[in-house]
Amino acid sequence: MLHFDVMDGEFVPNFGISPPFIAAVRQTTQVPFDVHIMVTHPLRYIKALAAAGADIITFHIESEDKPETVIAAIKAHGLKSGLALSPKTPVSAATPYLSDIDLVLPMSVEPGFGGQTFQHNTLEKIAEFHQIALKLKQSFEISVDGGVTTEIAPLATRRGATILVAGTAIFRSENPKAVIDTLRSSAA
Repeated sequence: MLHFDVMDGEFVPNFGISPPFIAAVRQTTQVPFDVHIMVTHPLRYIKALAAAGADIITFHIESEDKPETVIAAIKAHGLKSGLALSPKTPVSAATPYLSDIDLVLPMSVEPGFGGQTFQHNTLEKIAEFHQIALKLKQSFEISVDGGVTTEIAPLATRRGATILVAGTAIFRSENPKAVIDTLRSSAA
């Protein structure tokens, strides 16, 4: 899948990809689009992102819109919903919503900027979400985003991560295909 970061310059002090850009890429591929929105008011973006071709929309629990309302809006468009947590946000903030979402994303860096170093305490969160999924017999993906490298990937997947989001590790590599192949083998 392709992972897109949408940022509003308010929730995080950076701007990211827009719905028109996502729509343009959608015209070239049917690969699933995982759209991570780091925005203050996610409800404002759902309709445009659905129209642009998103398959999964992941929003932050720290945003100002009520999580249950955002989840319902995403599902009303026939899309999968994801819930992201910034590094300082505890797992318990997401637990009331786990039965309603398709993906949980404990961020392993502060949202908004690429190239940051993976925060190792995220591995504990991944393991905790995995244990919750097993206890509840819930089926949700556990994604990890931020500082994911070929060294971090197996640590994350051993703890239950099912999706690895990598940007810098791929785009700053001399051999991006080799990095992607190594990351994929970590997830197998």
